[in-house]
Amino acid sequence: MNALRLDLIGLVVSDMAASLAFYRRLGLDLPAGAEDAPHVEVVLPGGLRLAWDTEESVRSFDPSYRRGDGGRGELAFRCGTAAEVDAAYAELTGAGHTGHLAPWDAVWGQRYAVVLDPDGYGVSLFADVPSGA
Repeated sequence: MNALRLDLIGLVVSDMAASLAFYRRLGLDLPAGAEDAPHVEVVLPGGLRLAWDTEESVRSFDPSYRRGDGGRGELAFRCGTAAEVDAAYAELTGAGHTGHLAPWDAVWGQRYAVVLDPDGYGVSLFADVPSGA
């Protein structure tokens, strides 16, 4: 798993407009008109990305998603290749961590999987998949 690096911090939100307004107040330069989008992201200094997804958007690929009493964020780790997503998922679940979503080829062009950390937070593993692959 040497190719893993923290790439994205994702927040699942119930009200995109309210969330973006809050983070704009904190100085983030967010796209104008993004309030109605199901997914919004911004690149932070240093290259780390911060993203927001609506609950409906998350349910579109994870029907079991339910809002909790907090802790609705996730960490997302970029892998070098689709095979590395599969290998990292296998290594983590093989070590006893709970797999939440087994690796699959997502419609947005990534190999994607989710493992739960010891506190139950979702940790996404992903790699871009070349078009036509």
